[in-house]
Amino acid sequence: MKTEQIMAKLQAKYPTEKEYLQAVREVLESIEDVYNQHPEFEAAKIVERIVEPDRIFTFRVTWVDDNGEIQTNTGYRVQFNNAIGPYKGGLRFHPSVNPSILKFLGFEQTFKNSLTTLPMGGGKGGSDFNPKGKSDAEIMRFCQAFMLELWRNIGPDMDVPAGDIGVGGREIGYLNGMYKKLTREHHGVLTGKGLQFGGSLIRPEATGFGAVYFVQHMLHTHKDNLDIKGKTVAISGFGNVAWGAATKATQLGAKVVAISGPDGCIYNPEGMTQEKLDYMLELRASNNDVVAPFAEKFPDAQFIPGKKAWTVKCDIAMPCAFQNEMSAEDAQMLIDNGTWLCAEVSNMGCQPGAIETFQKAGIMFAPGKAVNAGGVATSGLEMTQNAMHISWTAKEVDEKLHTIMSSIHEACVKYGKQPDGYINYVKGANVAGFMKVAEAMLAQGII
Repeated sequence: MKTEQIMAKLQAKYPTEKEYLQAVREVLESIEDVYNQHPEFEAAKIVERIVEPDRIFTFRVTWVDDNGEIQTNTGYRVQFNNAIGPYKGGLRFHPSVNPSILKFLGFEQTFKNSLTTLPMGGGKGGSDFNPKGKSDAEIMRFCQAFMLELWRNIGPDMDVPAGDIGVGGREIGYLNGMYKKLTREHHGVLTGKGLQFGGSLIRPEATGFGAVYFVQHMLHTHKDNLDIKGKTVAISGFGNVAWGAATKATQLGAKVVAISGPDGCIYNPEGMTQEKLDYMLELRASNNDVVAPFAEKFPDAQFIPGKKAWTVKCDIAMPCAFQNEMSAEDAQMLIDNGTWLCAEVSNMGCQPGAIETFQKAGIMFAPGKAVNAGGVATSGLEMTQNAMHISWTAKEVDEKLHTIMSSIHEACVKYGKQPDGYINYVKGANVAGFMKVAEAMLAQGII
């Protein structure tokens, strides 16, 4: 495999899709030496096939707002790869949604799902619809119009969407209701559902919980067998993922000293309490996308306008907000402030320069496709419960999540440990995820 030749062709074909090209380059560069040890992969042109989605659906979504005005948005579903199971990945409702972002997310999802050990392929979808400021009735009408276009192309053994940015329990409920009405079937095609109609316990917390479990394993591999208890943690974002990570880190004895939003960051030197964790969700539900009120409610916290969480001194950094949110300059600032571990919880949350900065400095760093896989893993567990018509307790789900995150970490170490003992988690995650998908594709022929 010659990465530059493949990238040149993709760049010529998709010159404006920067996020997708960035994601592909990261994977190809890290798997190249392993790939070249398998001539059977080259003969079957596995890479040329794996970087292209199986198909992309693009459709118009027309709905009526509360003023009676007709509104039009664009909807998408990228079915990237189903070599190891049904397409599985979230729906994102956000103005930034475009084919490049959804292709990058679907590509990443393919390898992330492979790492979970569950039989799930990779997919992603969404719309440029912005749920912020919309009424519940408008959200419902949009979701119903969206599902009216999508429903024929999804199913429990075909494609199983979930939530993502802008798509929470409310949206999943409306989408599921419309799918059920159209199909006259109740077989759990969407995950992240309410507990009353087939959802799984701890699904809202799962991405953040799983991320902290992965960090624990990273700490245990350190030569000093470290523990998260007593460590300081900075987290970007204040949605479900950040809340889950802050909750579990706090439960395990860490001190979450920073959270952030678009308006700035909160310096929280005393760490989180249950009241503060609950207020994080209140802020998110307010649809204002600001964290400044946190400091108004809790006098021991300080709001720093226009700054990122990475300006706060911490042991562990956990980006939980958006793709490419951390720059090389941010990474260097963290290192200068004494940070020695960064776990990427958002999808491709660190720019390539940030990853390179961490790795050159010998900082422990792990990528989102490994760290945040607990969310989709628990979605997979929800699929299993639906298929078996049962419901597991929170303890049972959490135990399974622990096992999955441990397996992911083991796979990363297996393929990422270098001769000097440093664990390149980026390479480890990419190679482990790729090998399973590539071998499945090879076994199933040219299709």
